[in-house]
Amino acid sequence: MPDDAAVARDAAEQDSAFAHPAVLPDATAAYGAHADQVIDFYAPRGAADRGAPLVVVLHGGAWRAPYDRAHVSPFADFLARRGFAVANVEYRRGASGGLVPAQGGVGPVAGRWPDTLDDVAAALDALPGLVRAALPVADPHRVVLTGHSAGGHLALWAAARHVLPESSPWHLARPAPLRGVVALAPIGDLRVADELGVCSGAVRQFLGVAGAGAGVGAGAGAEAEAGGAEVLFEERLVQADPAVLLPTGIATAVVQGRTDIVVPQAVSEAYADAAAKAGEVVGLTLLEDVGHFPLIDPAADACAVVAEEIAQLAF
Repeated sequence: MPDDAAVARDAAEQDSAFAHPAVLPDATAAYGAHADQVIDFYAPRGAADRGAPLVVVLHGGAWRAPYDRAHVSPFADFLARRGFAVANVEYRRGASGGLVPAQGGVGPVAGRWPDTLDDVAAALDALPGLVRAALPVADPHRVVLTGHSAGGHLALWAAARHVLPESSPWHLARPAPLRGVVALAPIGDLRVADELGVCSGAVRQFLGVAGAGAGVGAGAGAEAEAGGAEVLFEERLVQADPAVLLPTGIATAVVQGRTDIVVPQAVSEAYADAAAKAGEVVGLTLLEDVGHFPLIDPAADACAVVAEEIAQLAF
């Protein structure tokens, strides 16, 4: 368990990142009928009439409903002020009002299976057409995908859809046309994140198998239920775990704070190790004295590092 100082530091970093007022987009477009199936667009500030690289942002929040795209709108604006065109993607998260056991009580369910992945796939498939209409200044040939925390998982997953089994509804016949991916403290290895209990069991909730291997109750019936959930857990990892969907052939960088107690460094290292075993090099930038939230905090030096990582792929 993190010590009191680490918890206090994390809380202060979160407060700083969330203190910025939400920044309204220049345009919003729907990619589906649900209220959460929308993308906010931010035009590059002071850029030429056309040709700005497009950064696609997938927000974090453990795939849970209380955390929507508004909390990364200052980060999106920060990137726009750096000359990027930005698409801030919303997607369906945990069912509204759903509660599950969590540390010390109850909390919102993490994600919807398969709706969350349905939405990310649909958003990226619709993005080229939406960008042409809503943000014509963006260069569709220079696209970088980024995401923070659970959004980092979604970014890595979205870049790996061509590695999915052909039977998967999300499978792409060829790699997405991306310059690269910059994943920020991503939940990039679901198995390791699950073993570490990241975000109070969010991985199993996200996969729709929250009871798997968790001692559902007493007796043979409970054992059978847990065993069946464990089988489902393994089956869904094949569909959803970026550490399994390798190599992608797409340039990938991971930025991780060494003092992150929300998604620990070990998760990013596990993803990078899995990539190396698959014959792919993933850049792993470890930032000293940086936790989970400075990566998306425009007031933090770490956010400038993130922008530079994106620029190295985009330009």
